Amino acid sequence: MGLRIYQTKDYQAMSRKAANIISAQVILKPECVLGLATGSTPVGAYQQLVDWYQKGDLDFSGVTTVNLDEYKGLDGKNSQSYRYFMNYNLFDHVNVDKSRTFVPNGLEEDGEKECARYDQVVAATGGVDLQLLGLGRNGHIGFNEPCDEFKKGTHLVALSQNTIDANSRFFDSIDEVPKFAYTMGIRTIMQARKILMVVSGEDKAEAVRKSFFGPCTPEVPASILQMHPDVILVADEAALSQIADKI
Repeated sequence: MGLRIYQTKDYQAMSRKAANIISAQVILKPECVLGLATGSTPVGAYQQLVDWYQKGDLDFSGVTTVNLDEYKGLDGKNSQSYRYFMNYNLFDHVNVDKSRTFVPNGLEEDGEKECARYDQVVAATGGVDLQLLGLGRNGHIGFNEPCDEFKKGTHLVALSQNTIDANSRFFDSIDEVPKFAYTMGIRTIMQARKILMVVSGEDKAEAVRKSFFGPCTPEVPASILQMHPDVILVADEAALSQIADKI
């Protein structure tokens, strides 16, 4: 396993370190392909990238992006969609060409058709240079939840009741919460040339330990990253508290 771990003091330092790694990729290869993630953890890194862009230090004009996932049934203009999230947190504030920012189409009813289309979209980019990932408390990456096999390509996932309940705070009623999502599969994620995972908080410490120092099993989806040749883990002290002896 080609794993490098950077321990940071807190969330802010984690975000800055992650943004450093992403910006280095953009500077070294201005036409790079970035795999991007949503959720609360990457927000600080995106804010830092926007700040550096506004200071004139970064140029996103040649960058292509592909996102991990999207809720099925949500329009990109819906404030809970991941397309909206990416526009709001990054794309609207930098000079990226939005026609080269790809997110699964949540409004496509035909799951098989959309999964095949999105796999082709990712392949047509020539491959992801740097894939950004968060980590779920149960070890999930994207919407690849614990299960009995690693799903390979883009697929349609029935969200767990826990996920639906957790997301209900963002919607007026639980009936509005999406029950399904499109997500990149494990093979697609593993094909990225470099993977950058950001993790913050003590509630993720067990997931970090199981993912990087436990058995490789689809019951802990992120554990597959042990098989990747180039993984960078940037996490704060709290998230690394269960593997302090390994750093």
